[in-house]
Amino acid sequence: MQSSGHAKAVFEEKLLDLSTRIDQFEGYKHAHGLRIAEIADSIATRLGMPYEDRFTLQQAALVHDIGELAMNRGYICENRILSDVERLDMQRHPVIGEQETSKRGFARGVQLLVRWHHEWWNGEGYPDRLRGEEIPIGARILRVADAYAALTDDRPRRHARSTDEAKQYLREYAAIEFDPAIVKIFLTEVSEFKH
Repeated sequence: MQSSGHAKAVFEEKLLDLSTRIDQFEGYKHAHGLRIAEIADSIATRLGMPYEDRFTLQQAALVHDIGELAMNRGYICENRILSDVERLDMQRHPVIGEQETSKRGFARGVQLLVRWHHEWWNGEGYPDRLRGEEIPIGARILRVADAYAALTDDRPRRHARSTDEAKQYLREYAAIEFDPAIVKIFLTEVSEFKH
């Protein structure tokens, strides 16, 4: 019989491997999921979230785009603007991600954070058009961390923005895309998270 420590180590290794496969599929140059997990955990720690909630958030950060991997669409990595049909198709990835994390045995909290990581503070996100504090705090943290990490890394469709440009984007979209309180906390921590 394997020890619980060994089982945990195997789980963590598989989780990191899955996160790496997602990052490679999306064309990130750096460990995108891991960066998001670190940023999100820093924000969550600052907010005084309990360890169990932070652990759920870290897992969700590592696999937040598992739906894109499962969909396996070529347009995700192509250097061009998506068509309207492709954009609508892409908006299915959080729901597919929720299903994929369920199939793989992730906790329900992880599944829901994956589902809601594209919800916007003003209710214009997807898939459920949640608004403001209807969006769980973990998903609001994940939205900010994901946006910053994506903006500051090269992608197939665009080059990385500078740290200052990424900060400005977060400021401009606070209370639109992002929870303004989370943006404010993040901006005090951001200098720690360069490549």
